Amino acid sequence: MATVTDSDLREIKDLINGIAQIVNGLDKKIDVNQARTDEKLNAIEKRLELVETRINAQTNWFIGAFAALVGGLLALLGKFILFPNP
Repeated sequence: MATVTDSDLREIKDLINGIAQIVNGLDKKIDVNQARTDEKLNAIEKRLELVETRINAQTNWFIGAFAALVGGLLALLGKFILFPNP
C-alpha cells in the first residue's frame, strides 16, 4: 500500500487551488461576455424601436396620401355625375 506524504497533499491542494483560480477566471470572462452581449442586445432593441417608429410614420403618411387621392377621385367623380358638361 502506498502512503500519502505531506508533500503529496500539498501538491494536490495546490492543484485544486489552481483549478479553482482557473474556474474563477472563466466565471469572470463569462460575466464580461454576458454583459457585452446584453449591451449589444439592448442596442439592437433600440435600433429596432427606431425602425418601427419610422415604419409607423411612413405607414401613416401612405394612408393619408391614399385617403387624399381617393377623396380627390370621389370629388371628381361626383362633379362629373352631379354637374355634367352641357
